[in-house]
Formats: sequence, C-alpha cells, structure tokens
Amino acid sequence: MSNYFDQFDWPTMMSLNEWPADCARAYDIKKYHKILSPDYPDYLGKYIALPVLQRLRGVGLLCGTDWTKLYKNRFYYSRLDHSVGVALIIWHFTNDKAQTLAGLFHDASTPVFSHVSDFRKGDALTQTATEAPNESLLKNDQALCKLLAEDGLTVDQICDYHIYPVADNEIPQLSADRLEYMFPSGMALDGSWDLPSIERAYNDITVLKNEDGVDELGFKTLEIAEDYCRRFCMIGHILQLNENKLTLHMLGQIMNLAVEQGVLHEDDFMNKSEREIMRVLDTGVPEALEGPLADLTHLYHTFRTMTKIEHTDHALPADEYFCISLNVKQRYIDPLVQCSRSLSLSKGRLSQISPFAHKIIEDFKAYHDTSYGCVKLV
Repeated sequence: MSNYFDQFDWPTMMSLNEWPADCARAYDIKKYHKILSPDYPDYLGKYIALPVLQRLRGVGLLCGTDWTKLYKNRFYYSRLDHSVGVALIIWHFTNDKAQTLAGLFHDASTPVFSHVSDFRKGDALTQTATEAPNESLLKNDQALCKLLAEDGLTVDQICDYHIYPVADNEIPQLSADRLEYMFPSGMALDGSWDLPSIERAYNDITVLKNEDGVDELGFKTLEIAEDYCRRFCMIGHILQLNENKLTLHMLGQIMNLAVEQGVLHEDDFMNKSEREIMRVLDTGVPEALEGPLADLTHLYHTFRTMTKIEHTDHALPADEYFCISLNVKQRYIDPLVQCSRSLSLSKGRLSQISPFAHKIIEDFKAYHDTSYGCVKLV
C-alpha cells in the first residue's frame, strides 16, 4: 500500500493553497489570539513588557526560514507571538495564573532562528537543547521575580512549564504549546490554516483525562479531530522533508562559521534580532569566493538565494554541493476524542477510533525522504 505522503513533495506542498487576496486580513495575529482567548487577562501586559520577553520579538517561530527564497512564508510570526498564544490557550482552559505564566515564559531562552541552534549542537532529533538555560535565565531576572512576588507567585512556579500537562506533554499528546505552534506554522508555511478553520477546530477542544488520568487537551467531535490530525501531520511533513532539514542545518553551519571567522559573536544570537544578524552577514560576508571566508560566502549566498534542492541517494561532490542526511524530530498528534454513545469507549486516541487517522499517522511515521538532500553552492 502506498504511503499517503509520497504524493506531497516540496513544490506540491508550497503550491497546495492559494495566497489570499488580503494576506494581512487573513492572517491577522490579533484576531488569531482573540480566538485563543476572548478573555484577555490584564495581568499579562506587565510581564510581556519585560526585556526577557521583548527580545523574542526578533526571534522567528519558523527557524530562519523567513530569510531564504526556498520558502514562501506568508507572514512573520515571532517567538513572542507564540509565547503569548501559548499563554492564552492555557488561560482559556485553566484560568490558572501560574500555569499561564509558565507558558508565557517557556521560550525565554530561545536564540535567534529558534531550533537552528539545536541543529548547531547536533540535536536535530529531539530539538530541546535551547530549553536548557531557561530556568537559570528566569531565576536571575530580578524584574520578573519582583512582578511575581507582587502577584503572590514564585519563579519556581513558572520556570518549568513541563510540570503542567495542559501546557506541555509528550508527543503524540496534544498540549497548549503543540496546539499553538502548528496553527501559525500552517498559516505561514503553506496556508493550510486560516482563521475560520482555526476557530472551528479550537472551539471543539476541551480538557479530558488521558489513559493515565492526567489532564490533556482533546476533541469533542470525531470529524474535527480527524481534520486536525491530517492538517497537523501535513505541516509536520513539511518539517521532515529534506528541504527543511537542509535549510536549518545550513543556517546552523553559517552561524558556526560566522563565529569562527569573527563575523559574529556567540552572544549575538541572544542579544541581536534575526534582522540585525542578517544585516551583519549581508555587510560582513564578502562576495569574493577565496580566502578564509570562502566557505561562509558560499553557504550564506546559497542560503539566501536557493529556490530548490536535489533529492539523491548519495552525497554529491562536496566542492560543488552542500548535502545533508539527517533524522529529525517527527511532529504529529494522536489526540484524545470524546466518543459517541455508539462506541464502547467513553474516550480514546483518535488512531484507535478512526481508520483514516490511523493510516495518516502510521504513514507519517513511516515516511522517509531520499537519503540525501543537496543544493548546488553559488
């Protein structure tokens, strides 16, 4: 039996959904956040204004893909936008201030280009390396600790969102973090989500008890859960194609080379925005293809101008091509669903209930792109 995802190569994924006539209206971030929580908690504003979070305005959710022509991203969505979205989802379903703030600050230690830093550190498979400094960063932020004390909270209550199952849990469960990042990813990467479809899916979500008796976000309606599962896996498919793997790994190598050659400093990835980093590289990387900066020049100008890659079963010549062969984190969801009375279960995993979803999930997990993805260096 053929794999469902074999038909969806990169050109197909990038052309499945037409651009809306009015992109700004279709992907209005304020309207999207209003869907996540019509009741916007007033206390969030003072926390969002803290420098530790404001820095995230300059960090993109989509891991540097806004800066290469290989992608056709419809709009820029920052890690701050994502953090606020996660907080709003948690507030909507729990009305708990500590959990909400834990969600708001969960990405505080994320460097520019987000998970590209995981690729730099050889962590393409779990993509958690950027989380390590988060607790220390928050505990040493005096302005944050002061605000928390005023609200009767401690930093220990908000520095690790993993302790709150609605905020975060393990794949393939559904959490606020996972729910949030796939909505704007789908809107921006391929246009597969729009505000009406997000609202329909989101309004069907509730808090259920999973197999371990732990709170977990799930769906009330089987058909909506099936549609959500398919959409999520389609976006996850973009993230496991060689185009995405090559882009993130190449940008990671550019960051490493820029530091080695003194064009950038390691601290820049926490202190500068992505736009500022690109401005430094635009001016600091010469056009000349000889000398100590030759490798950086080749990679950077290829990254900025590439529009396609080659899929091969073997590496192409290293003096002409940049090639990758990587396994990466697979992002998919097998959500809980409330079952109808006609079913023997009161609730269950979607894959147990729906043959369609079972095939989508199994095909997603079984999919393999070609052994190598390569792009010709300019």
